[in-house]
Amino acid sequence: MNINKYSGSYRVIAAAALLPIGLFFASCHISRADDENTSENQSVQVKIIHLKKSSLDGSLRLPGEIKPFQFADLYAKVNSYVKSVSVDLGSQVVAGQVLATLEAPEMNTQLLEAQSRLHTKEAMFRASRATYERLLKTSKVPGTISPNDLDMAFEKMSADSAELLSARSSYHEVQQMLGYLVIRAPFSGVISQRNVHPGTYVGPAGKGSDKPLFRLEEQQKLRLSIAVPEVYTDEAAHAGDVRFTVKSLPGDTFTAKVNRVAGSLDVKLRSEILEMDVANKNAKLLPGMYAEVHMPIPGKKDVYVVPKSAIISNSEKVFVIKSVNNKALWVPVKTGNEANGQVEIFGDLSDNDQLVQNGSDEIKEGTALQAATK
Repeated sequence: MNINKYSGSYRVIAAAALLPIGLFFASCHISRADDENTSENQSVQVKIIHLKKSSLDGSLRLPGEIKPFQFADLYAKVNSYVKSVSVDLGSQVVAGQVLATLEAPEMNTQLLEAQSRLHTKEAMFRASRATYERLLKTSKVPGTISPNDLDMAFEKMSADSAELLSARSSYHEVQQMLGYLVIRAPFSGVISQRNVHPGTYVGPAGKGSDKPLFRLEEQQKLRLSIAVPEVYTDEAAHAGDVRFTVKSLPGDTFTAKVNRVAGSLDVKLRSEILEMDVANKNAKLLPGMYAEVHMPIPGKKDVYVVPKSAIISNSEKVFVIKSVNNKALWVPVKTGNEANGQVEIFGDLSDNDQLVQNGSDEIKEGTALQAATK
């Protein structure tokens, strides 16, 4: 009997001890739920910008290569030996100036043979023509010359005339080949390579010579070549004057104007080649220099322009955050020109749309937004 009494007392004490603990856990559960409801209802303060159309002029900074306006690798037309050289590396030459003289003794023999054949054919033609003219004159007296003899004389004269033309052509050909033994400048410029000296055996490219006799470059006028990325090709084609600098002349800035556009893209680099003509009267610039080109890009008119901070980019997409009924909405966009912290954007947007100025992908879709007063 005593044992049962003490046992009942223990049960009352245990129940009384567990009651505060249960109340404590229930209180914690209610507090945590209240915190979660509070965080869900809590809005994020953001700066809001009102979207409007404008235009943004930007610029591109691209590497460029300076090239001679025109150049030529000069080879010998016929296998020969260098007799004399009239210019050297760096020589300024004018169009038609003699650069080198070659010699080929067998060419002189061919000329004599062609000349001898020409004289023979001329004599044969004169004789056959005289015979035909006599027969033609005699045939006017009826019965003196048969028509067959007259026709044969005419055919002989015609054949000799054709052979004479062939001999004359061969003679002129040898004369022209001899003319190639004198190497002349095709245009005014600078000798940038000289690979021969008197006595050197030379010939056509790939046969008698691995290297050209000379390389001639026009440097009073140069070409500046740049590769414009595909996304900027339309704007770059309408660009005006561009500025560029070279590392060897850090204090000088040069200007040029776009003169030629390739009209097609390089399949590997996905870029279009643009060329500009550069006056180089003082010869400060040299072919082969690399230039840093600053090209103004005229912006598209009537496009949406926003601060760069409003654009968010993650691994999935590029977007801006739009405020719709004070709720965040991600709107995918594409970007265009960029200048002075402003960027062109294209997407499903309208005038006066409210965008978050300092966007972040931590602001999830559906988040409550509150416009900051300042």
